[in-house]
Amino acid sequence: MTLLIKNGRILDPASGRDEIGDLLVSDGVIVPAGTAVNTSKMQVFDASGCWVMPGLIDMHVHLRDPGQIYKEDVASGAAAAARGGFTTILAMPNTKPVIDSPDRIRYVVNKAAQTAPVHVLQIGAGTKGQNGEEPAEIAAMVKAGAPAISEDGRSVMNAKLCRRVFMLCAEAGVPFLDHCEDADLVDGGVMNAGERADALGLRGITNSTEDVIIARDIVLARETGARLHLCHCSTAESAVLVRAAKRNGLPISAEVCPHHFTLTEDEIDGTDTNYKMNPPLRTAADREALLQGIADGTFEVISTDHAPHSAEEKRRPFAQAPFGIVGLETAVPLVITELVEKGVITPLGMAKVMSANPARICSLQGGTLAEGSPADITVIDPAREYTIDKNSFASRGRNTPFHGRTVRGAVRMTVCGGKIAYREDI
Repeated sequence: MTLLIKNGRILDPASGRDEIGDLLVSDGVIVPAGTAVNTSKMQVFDASGCWVMPGLIDMHVHLRDPGQIYKEDVASGAAAAARGGFTTILAMPNTKPVIDSPDRIRYVVNKAAQTAPVHVLQIGAGTKGQNGEEPAEIAAMVKAGAPAISEDGRSVMNAKLCRRVFMLCAEAGVPFLDHCEDADLVDGGVMNAGERADALGLRGITNSTEDVIIARDIVLARETGARLHLCHCSTAESAVLVRAAKRNGLPISAEVCPHHFTLTEDEIDGTDTNYKMNPPLRTAADREALLQGIADGTFEVISTDHAPHSAEEKRRPFAQAPFGIVGLETAVPLVITELVEKGVITPLGMAKVMSANPARICSLQGGTLAEGSPADITVIDPAREYTIDKNSFASRGRNTPFHGRTVRGAVRMTVCGGKIAYREDI
Protein backbone atom coordinates (compact mmCIF):
# COMPACT_ATOMS: atom_id res chain seq x y z
CA MET A 1 0.00 0.00 0.00
CA THR A 2 1.10 3.55 -0.72
CA LEU A 3 0.00 6.25 1.70
CA LEU A 4 0.61 9.99 1.68
CA ILE A 5 0.09 11.81 4.96
CA LYS A 6 0.22 15.48 4.07
CA ASN A 7 0.27 18.85 5.82
CA GLY A 8 0.80 17.43 9.30
CA ARG A 9 3.09 18.62 12.07
CA ILE A 10 5.88 16.07 11.89
CA LEU A 11 7.24 15.26 15.37
CA ASP A 12 10.30 13.00 15.33
CA PRO A 13 12.32 12.98 18.58
CA ALA A 14 15.13 10.94 17.00
CA SER A 15 16.04 13.83 14.70
CA GLY A 16 14.46 16.68 16.63
CA ARG A 17 12.22 17.35 13.65
CA ASP A 18 9.22 19.54 14.44
CA GLU A 19 7.79 21.05 11.28
CA ILE A 20 4.83 21.04 8.94
CA GLY A 21 5.37 18.51 6.17
CA ASP A 22 4.40 15.30 4.41
CA LEU A 23 5.19 11.63 5.01
CA LEU A 24 5.19 9.11 2.18
CA VAL A 25 4.75 5.41 2.93
CA SER A 26 5.41 2.62 0.46
CA ASP A 27 5.79 -1.12 0.98
CA GLY A 28 5.67 -0.75 4.74
CA VAL A 29 8.43 1.82 5.17
CA ILE A 30 8.77 5.60 5.18
CA VAL A 31 10.33 6.74 1.91
CA PRO A 32 11.66 10.09 0.64
CA ALA A 33 8.97 12.47 -0.57
CA GLY A 34 10.19 12.35 -4.17
CA THR A 35 10.15 8.55 -4.46
CA ALA A 36 8.40 7.21 -7.55
CA VAL A 37 5.33 5.29 -6.41
CA ASN A 38 2.15 3.95 -7.96
CA THR A 39 -0.11 6.96 -7.50
CA SER A 40 -3.14 5.12 -8.86
CA LYS A 41 -3.29 3.06 -5.66
CA MET A 42 -2.22 5.81 -3.29
CA GLN A 43 -4.31 6.71 -0.28
CA VAL A 44 -4.07 10.33 0.83
CA PHE A 45 -4.72 11.57 4.37
CA ASP A 46 -4.85 15.31 4.97
CA ALA A 47 -3.33 15.78 8.42
CA SER A 48 -3.75 19.56 8.53
CA GLY A 49 -3.88 20.66 12.15
CA CYS A 50 -2.72 17.24 13.34
CA TRP A 51 0.43 15.93 14.97
CA VAL A 52 2.19 13.11 13.12
CA MET A 53 4.31 11.02 15.49
CA PRO A 54 6.22 7.75 15.43
CA GLY A 55 3.78 4.98 16.35
CA LEU A 56 3.16 5.00 20.09
CA ILE A 57 4.60 2.15 22.16
CA ASP A 58 3.05 0.95 25.41
CA MET A 59 5.50 -1.01 27.53
CA HIS A 60 2.92 -2.08 30.10
CA VAL A 61 -0.32 -3.80 29.02
CA HIS A 62 -2.35 -6.68 30.44
CA LEU A 63 -4.11 -8.72 27.75
CA ARG A 64 -5.41 -11.49 30.07
CA ASP A 65 -4.67 -14.03 27.34
CA PRO A 66 -4.45 -16.95 28.06
CA GLY A 67 -6.79 -17.75 30.90
CA GLN A 68 -9.06 -14.73 31.43
CA ILE A 69 -10.23 -13.82 27.97
CA TYR A 70 -13.63 -12.77 29.30
CA LYS A 71 -11.73 -9.64 30.44
CA GLU A 72 -9.60 -9.14 27.32
CA ASP A 73 -7.78 -11.15 24.70
CA VAL A 74 -5.06 -10.49 22.17
CA ALA A 75 -7.49 -9.37 19.47
CA SER A 76 -9.59 -7.02 21.59
CA GLY A 77 -6.58 -5.57 23.37
CA ALA A 78 -4.79 -4.96 20.08
CA ALA A 79 -7.91 -3.28 18.65
CA ALA A 80 -8.03 -1.01 21.70
CA ALA A 81 -4.35 -0.23 21.19
CA ALA A 82 -4.92 0.76 17.57
CA ARG A 83 -7.80 3.05 18.56
CA GLY A 84 -5.56 4.57 21.22
CA GLY A 85 -2.75 5.31 18.76
CA PHE A 86 -0.42 2.50 19.81
CA THR A 87 1.38 0.55 17.11
CA THR A 88 3.30 -1.66 19.57
CA ILE A 89 2.22 -3.03 22.93
CA LEU A 90 4.14 -5.21 25.37
CA ALA A 91 1.96 -7.71 27.23
CA MET A 92 2.72 -8.58 30.85
CA PRO A 93 3.13 -12.27 31.73
CA ASN A 94 0.80 -12.59 34.75
CA THR A 95 -1.78 -14.59 32.81
CA LYS A 96 -3.32 -17.96 33.69
CA PRO A 97 -1.13 -19.89 33.13
CA VAL A 98 1.80 -17.53 33.56
CA ILE A 99 3.90 -16.81 30.47
CA ASP A 100 7.08 -18.46 31.75
CA SER A 101 8.25 -20.60 28.81
CA PRO A 102 9.11 -20.22 25.10
CA ASP A 103 5.97 -22.11 24.05
CA ARG A 104 3.77 -19.65 25.90
CA ILE A 105 5.62 -16.71 24.35
CA ARG A 106 4.97 -18.24 20.93
CA TYR A 107 1.28 -18.78 21.76
CA VAL A 108 0.74 -15.02 22.09
CA VAL A 109 3.02 -14.15 19.17
CA ASN A 110 1.22 -16.57 16.86
CA LYS A 111 -2.23 -15.43 17.98
CA ALA A 112 -1.25 -11.81 17.44
CA ALA A 113 0.00 -12.57 13.94
CA GLN A 114 -3.47 -13.87 13.10
CA THR A 115 -5.69 -11.36 14.90
CA ALA A 116 -3.87 -8.15 15.85
CA PRO A 117 -3.73 -4.97 13.73
CA VAL A 118 -0.68 -3.79 15.70
CA HIS A 119 2.57 -5.32 16.97
CA VAL A 120 1.99 -7.40 20.12
CA LEU A 121 5.14 -8.44 21.97
CA GLN A 122 4.99 -10.84 24.89
CA ILE A 123 7.09 -10.26 28.00
CA GLY A 124 8.32 -13.32 29.88
CA ALA A 125 8.04 -13.96 33.62
CA GLY A 126 11.08 -13.69 35.85
CA THR A 127 10.29 -16.80 37.91
CA LYS A 128 8.47 -20.03 37.12
CA GLY A 129 4.77 -19.53 37.64
CA GLN A 130 5.65 -16.18 39.18
CA ASN A 131 5.98 -18.14 42.39
CA GLY A 132 9.24 -16.48 43.39
CA GLU A 133 11.04 -19.76 43.93
CA GLU A 134 13.27 -20.33 40.89
CA PRO A 135 14.12 -18.46 37.67
CA ALA A 136 11.99 -19.03 34.61
CA GLU A 137 13.48 -19.95 31.21
CA ILE A 138 14.70 -16.42 30.59
CA ALA A 139 17.24 -16.99 27.81
CA ALA A 140 14.87 -19.30 25.94
CA MET A 141 11.97 -16.86 26.19
CA VAL A 142 14.13 -14.04 24.86
CA LYS A 143 15.16 -16.26 21.96
CA ALA A 144 11.45 -16.92 21.32
CA GLY A 145 10.80 -13.20 21.04
CA ALA A 146 10.33 -11.77 24.54
CA PRO A 147 11.62 -8.16 24.49
CA ALA A 148 11.82 -7.97 28.29
CA ILE A 149 11.30 -9.89 31.50
CA SER A 150 8.94 -8.91 34.32
CA GLU A 151 7.25 -10.25 37.42
CA ASP A 152 4.54 -7.61 37.10
CA GLY A 153 1.74 -7.96 39.59
CA ARG A 154 4.30 -8.64 42.31
CA SER A 155 7.96 -8.30 43.20
CA VAL A 156 10.55 -11.07 43.47
CA MET A 157 10.69 -10.85 47.24
CA ASN A 158 13.70 -13.13 47.73
CA ALA A 159 16.63 -10.77 47.15
CA LYS A 160 19.03 -13.60 46.27
CA LEU A 161 16.65 -14.93 43.63
CA CYS A 162 15.94 -11.42 42.35
CA ARG A 163 19.68 -10.88 41.94
CA ARG A 164 19.89 -14.11 39.93
CA VAL A 165 16.98 -13.05 37.68
CA PHE A 166 18.68 -9.70 37.07
CA MET A 167 21.91 -11.49 36.11
CA LEU A 168 20.04 -13.69 33.62
CA CYS A 169 18.37 -10.62 32.10
CA ALA A 170 21.75 -8.92 31.76
CA GLU A 171 23.18 -12.00 30.06
CA ALA A 172 20.19 -12.16 27.69
CA GLY A 173 20.47 -8.45 26.89
CA VAL A 174 16.93 -7.46 27.88
CA PRO A 175 15.57 -5.10 30.54
CA PHE A 176 13.73 -6.19 33.64
CA LEU A 177 10.41 -4.35 34.02
CA ASP A 178 10.03 -4.02 37.76
CA HIS A 179 6.79 -3.99 39.76
CA CYS A 180 8.03 -2.58 43.06
CA GLU A 181 5.88 -3.73 45.98
CA ASP A 182 7.01 -5.18 49.28
CA ALA A 183 4.46 -7.94 49.88
CA ASP A 184 4.83 -7.76 53.66
CA LEU A 185 4.27 -4.01 53.78
CA VAL A 186 1.10 -4.25 51.68
CA ASP A 187 -0.57 -5.93 54.66
CA GLY A 188 -4.01 -6.08 53.06
CA GLY A 189 -4.03 -2.46 51.96
CA VAL A 190 -6.39 -1.34 49.21
CA MET A 191 -5.70 2.41 48.83
CA ASN A 192 -3.10 4.97 49.80
CA ALA A 193 -2.37 5.04 53.52
CA GLY A 194 -3.28 8.23 55.34
CA GLU A 195 -6.14 10.34 56.59
CA ARG A 196 -8.31 9.62 53.56
CA ALA A 197 -8.07 5.84 54.03
CA ASP A 198 -8.72 6.24 57.75
CA ALA A 199 -11.82 8.34 57.09
CA LEU A 200 -13.19 5.73 54.68
CA GLY A 201 -12.36 2.84 56.99
CA LEU A 202 -10.08 1.21 54.41
CA ARG A 203 -6.65 -0.36 54.96
CA GLY A 204 -3.84 1.74 53.54
CA ILE A 205 -0.78 1.04 51.41
CA THR A 206 2.20 3.14 52.50
CA ASN A 207 4.65 4.81 50.12
CA SER A 208 7.38 2.67 51.66
CA THR A 209 5.72 -0.39 50.13
CA GLU A 210 6.97 0.86 46.76
CA ASP A 211 10.06 2.78 47.80
CA VAL A 212 11.77 -0.05 49.69
CA ILE A 213 11.78 -2.33 46.63
CA ILE A 214 12.87 0.48 44.31
CA ALA A 215 15.88 1.13 46.53
CA ARG A 216 16.74 -2.58 46.84
CA ASP A 217 16.45 -3.26 43.13
CA ILE A 218 18.53 -0.24 42.13
CA VAL A 219 21.29 -1.70 44.31
CA LEU A 220 20.88 -5.14 42.72
CA ALA A 221 20.88 -3.65 39.22
CA ARG A 222 24.09 -1.79 39.96
CA GLU A 223 25.71 -4.99 41.19
CA THR A 224 24.53 -7.20 38.30
CA GLY A 225 24.67 -4.75 35.39
CA ALA A 226 21.00 -5.35 34.64
CA ARG A 227 18.96 -2.75 32.77
CA LEU A 228 16.18 -1.94 35.21
CA HIS A 229 12.92 -0.26 34.23
CA LEU A 230 10.66 0.75 37.10
CA CYS A 231 6.97 0.32 36.34
CA HIS A 232 4.09 2.62 37.35
CA CYS A 233 5.99 4.85 39.78
CA SER A 234 3.59 6.62 42.13
CA THR A 235 5.50 8.17 45.04
CA ALA A 236 7.52 11.34 45.52
CA GLU A 237 10.43 9.27 46.82
CA SER A 238 10.49 7.21 43.61
CA ALA A 239 11.50 10.37 41.74
CA VAL A 240 14.28 11.02 44.27
CA LEU A 241 15.62 7.48 43.98
CA VAL A 242 15.51 7.36 40.17
CA ARG A 243 17.12 10.79 39.89
CA ALA A 244 19.97 9.71 42.16
CA ALA A 245 20.49 6.46 40.24
CA LYS A 246 20.71 8.35 36.96
CA ARG A 247 23.23 10.80 38.43
CA ASN A 248 25.35 7.79 39.35
CA GLY A 249 25.28 6.58 35.75
CA LEU A 250 23.14 3.49 36.32
CA PRO A 251 21.05 2.10 33.43
CA ILE A 252 17.78 2.85 35.19
CA SER A 253 14.59 4.02 33.49
CA ALA A 254 11.13 4.56 34.90
CA GLU A 255 7.54 5.17 33.86
CA VAL A 256 4.48 6.99 35.13
CA CYS A 257 0.90 6.12 34.20
CA PRO A 258 -1.75 8.69 33.24
CA HIS A 259 -3.92 7.92 36.26
CA HIS A 260 -1.07 8.71 38.64
CA PHE A 261 -0.25 12.09 37.07
CA THR A 262 -3.95 13.00 36.74
CA LEU A 263 -5.74 11.76 39.89
CA THR A 264 -5.10 11.67 43.63
CA GLU A 265 -6.52 9.81 46.61
CA ASP A 266 -8.97 12.69 47.10
CA GLU A 267 -11.11 11.30 44.25
CA ILE A 268 -11.76 8.06 46.16
CA ASP A 269 -15.12 7.84 47.93
CA GLY A 270 -14.89 4.18 48.90
CA THR A 271 -17.66 3.05 46.55
CA ASP A 272 -16.37 3.52 42.98
CA THR A 273 -13.84 0.75 42.45
CA ASN A 274 -12.69 2.26 39.17
CA TYR A 275 -10.45 4.35 41.41
CA LYS A 276 -8.84 1.21 42.87
CA MET A 277 -5.48 0.47 41.29
CA ASN A 278 -2.05 -0.77 42.28
CA PRO A 279 0.02 1.22 43.08
CA PRO A 280 -2.83 3.25 44.51
CA LEU A 281 -3.63 6.88 43.79
CA ARG A 282 -1.40 8.88 46.09
CA THR A 283 -1.45 12.40 47.57
CA ALA A 284 -1.38 15.72 45.74
CA ALA A 285 2.26 16.11 46.82
CA ASP A 286 3.16 12.76 45.25
CA ARG A 287 1.38 13.77 42.05
CA GLU A 288 3.31 17.04 41.90
CA ALA A 289 6.59 15.16 42.31
CA LEU A 290 5.64 12.84 39.45
CA LEU A 291 4.82 15.82 37.22
CA GLN A 292 8.17 17.41 38.03
CA GLY A 293 9.90 14.11 37.29
CA ILE A 294 8.20 13.90 33.90
CA ALA A 295 9.13 17.51 33.15
CA ASP A 296 12.82 17.09 33.98
CA GLY A 297 13.23 13.69 32.30
CA THR A 298 13.58 11.61 35.45
CA PHE A 299 10.61 9.58 34.26
CA GLU A 300 11.32 8.74 30.62
CA VAL A 301 8.18 6.79 29.72
CA ILE A 302 4.40 7.14 29.89
CA SER A 303 2.77 3.68 29.99
CA THR A 304 -0.84 2.76 30.63
CA ASP A 305 -0.81 -0.36 32.86
CA HIS A 306 -3.97 -1.26 30.93
CA ALA A 307 -5.70 -3.72 33.28
CA PRO A 308 -9.19 -4.80 32.17
CA HIS A 309 -11.65 -6.47 34.53
CA SER A 310 -15.26 -7.51 34.15
CA ALA A 311 -18.07 -5.27 35.38
CA GLU A 312 -19.12 -7.99 37.82
CA GLU A 313 -15.67 -8.08 39.41
CA LYS A 314 -15.52 -4.32 39.73
CA ARG A 315 -19.00 -4.23 41.36
CA ARG A 316 -17.62 -5.95 44.45
CA PRO A 317 -17.07 -3.84 47.58
CA PHE A 318 -13.96 -1.66 47.42
CA ALA A 319 -11.90 -3.89 49.69
CA GLN A 320 -12.69 -7.02 47.63
CA ALA A 321 -12.67 -5.65 44.06
CA PRO A 322 -9.58 -6.27 41.91
CA PHE A 323 -6.98 -3.58 41.37
CA GLY A 324 -6.69 -1.98 37.93
CA ILE A 325 -8.18 0.20 35.23
CA VAL A 326 -8.08 0.23 31.43
CA GLY A 327 -5.91 2.84 29.75
CA LEU A 328 -5.11 2.19 26.09
CA GLU A 329 -7.95 4.36 24.78
CA THR A 330 -7.57 7.23 27.24
CA ALA A 331 -3.79 7.74 27.39
CA VAL A 332 -3.42 10.13 24.45
CA PRO A 333 -6.08 12.63 25.55
CA LEU A 334 -4.90 12.54 29.17
CA VAL A 335 -1.30 13.21 28.16
CA ILE A 336 -2.37 16.09 25.94
CA THR A 337 -4.84 17.55 28.45
CA GLU A 338 -2.79 17.09 31.61
CA LEU A 339 0.80 17.35 30.35
CA VAL A 340 1.10 19.09 26.99
CA GLU A 341 -1.57 21.75 27.44
CA LYS A 342 -0.29 22.52 30.94
CA GLY A 343 3.29 22.90 29.75
CA VAL A 344 4.76 19.87 31.52
CA ILE A 345 6.07 18.50 28.21
CA THR A 346 6.05 19.69 24.60
CA PRO A 347 4.40 17.84 21.71
CA LEU A 348 7.86 16.61 20.71
CA GLY A 349 8.38 15.52 24.31
CA MET A 350 5.13 13.57 24.15
CA ALA A 351 6.44 11.66 21.13
CA LYS A 352 9.63 10.99 23.07
CA VAL A 353 8.06 9.54 26.23
CA MET A 354 5.39 7.57 24.35
CA SER A 355 7.44 6.25 21.43
CA ALA A 356 11.15 7.00 21.09
CA ASN A 357 12.14 6.22 24.68
CA PRO A 358 10.18 2.94 24.93
CA ALA A 359 11.74 1.83 21.63
CA ARG A 360 15.22 2.61 22.93
CA ILE A 361 14.73 1.00 26.34
CA CYS A 362 13.38 -2.23 24.88
CA SER A 363 15.63 -2.24 21.77
CA LEU A 364 12.63 -2.19 19.44
CA GLN A 365 12.29 -1.10 15.86
CA GLY A 366 10.28 2.08 15.60
CA GLY A 367 10.23 5.23 17.65
CA THR A 368 11.29 7.32 14.64
CA LEU A 369 9.93 8.76 11.40
CA ALA A 370 13.29 8.60 9.63
CA GLU A 371 13.31 7.58 5.98
CA GLY A 372 13.75 3.83 5.68
CA SER A 373 12.23 3.12 9.06
CA PRO A 374 9.12 0.94 9.51
CA ALA A 375 5.94 2.88 8.79
CA ASP A 376 4.52 2.85 12.30
CA ILE A 377 2.80 6.21 12.57
CA THR A 378 0.23 7.88 14.83
CA VAL A 379 -1.80 10.88 13.71
CA ILE A 380 -3.47 12.95 16.45
CA ASP A 381 -5.78 15.95 16.38
CA PRO A 382 -4.64 17.79 19.54
CA ALA A 383 -7.45 20.35 19.49
CA ARG A 384 -10.43 17.99 19.36
CA GLU A 385 -12.49 18.30 22.53
CA TYR A 386 -14.82 15.47 23.52
CA THR A 387 -16.13 13.45 26.42
CA ILE A 388 -14.62 10.04 27.17
CA ASP A 389 -17.25 7.34 26.71
CA LYS A 390 -16.33 3.92 28.05
CA ASN A 391 -19.12 2.35 26.01
CA SER A 392 -17.27 3.22 22.81
CA PHE A 393 -14.10 1.34 23.81
CA ALA A 394 -12.78 -1.47 21.65
CA SER A 395 -11.42 -3.04 24.84
CA ARG A 396 -13.66 -5.51 26.63
CA GLY A 397 -12.81 -3.63 29.80
CA ARG A 398 -14.97 -0.68 30.81
CA ASN A 399 -13.29 -0.13 34.17
CA THR A 400 -12.16 3.47 33.91
CA PRO A 401 -12.50 6.44 36.29
CA PHE A 402 -12.37 8.77 33.28
CA HIS A 403 -15.83 8.02 31.85
CA GLY A 404 -17.59 11.34 31.31
CA ARG A 405 -14.40 13.40 31.57
CA THR A 406 -13.94 16.20 29.02
CA VAL A 407 -10.54 16.03 27.32
CA ARG A 408 -8.68 17.25 24.26
CA GLY A 409 -6.72 15.15 21.80
CA ALA A 410 -8.17 12.51 19.49
CA VAL A 411 -6.36 9.79 17.54
CA ARG A 412 -7.25 10.23 13.88
CA MET A 413 -5.23 7.39 12.38
CA THR A 414 -2.88 4.59 13.42
CA VAL A 415 -0.59 3.10 10.78
CA CYS A 416 1.27 -0.12 11.59
CA GLY A 417 3.78 -1.59 9.17
CA GLY A 418 2.41 0.65 6.43
CA LYS A 419 -1.18 -0.59 6.90
CA ILE A 420 -3.97 1.43 8.42
CA ALA A 421 -4.78 -0.23 11.74
CA TYR A 422 -7.33 2.39 12.76
CA ARG A 423 -8.84 5.43 11.04
CA GLU A 424 -11.41 7.67 12.64
CA ASP A 425 -14.51 8.31 10.61
CA ILE A 426 -15.62 11.91 11.05
